[in-house]
Amino acid sequence: MKTRSLKERILHAVGFELTAIVTVSPLAAWAMDKPLFHMGALAVALSTVAMLWNMIYNSVFDRFFPPGAPRGLLLRACHALGFEGGFIGIGLPVAATMLSIPLWDAFLLEVAFFLFFLPYTMAWNWMWDKLRGRWIAKAPCRAS
Repeated sequence: MKTRSLKERILHAVGFELTAIVTVSPLAAWAMDKPLFHMGALAVALSTVAMLWNMIYNSVFDRFFPPGAPRGLLLRACHALGFEGGFIGIGLPVAATMLSIPLWDAFLLEVAFFLFFLPYTMAWNWMWDKLRGRWIAKAPCRAS
C-alpha cells in the first residue's frame, strides 16, 4: 500500500476546503439572507481557522494518545467530538463578529455548518479514496 505524500495531503486538504467554500457559501448566504461575499469571507476565515485548529488539536491529542497506541471507537468518537466542540467554540466569535450577528445566531450557524460537514466529509473522503485508487492503478511504476 502506497502511503500518502505531502503533495497529496496538501491537494486533499486544499481541494476539500475549496469545494466546501464553493458549496457552503451560496447556501449559507441564501439561508441567512446575507451577501454572498460576506458568507464567502466567513467560509474562508473558518476554513483557515479549521486547518490551524486541526494541526494544534491533533498535536495535543497525539501527545496523550500516541499514534502507535490502540485507538478504539470510543476514543475516536471522543476525538471527533472534542475537535468539533472546540471548533464551534473558536468559530462562534469569528462568525458573530464577521456577520455582525448575535452569539445565538452564530451558534445556530455553526451547528448548521457542523451538520453540513458531517456528510460532506464522509462523501469527500469516500470520493477521494475511490479516485486515488484509480490514479494509483493508472500511475506508471517508478524505479526506486
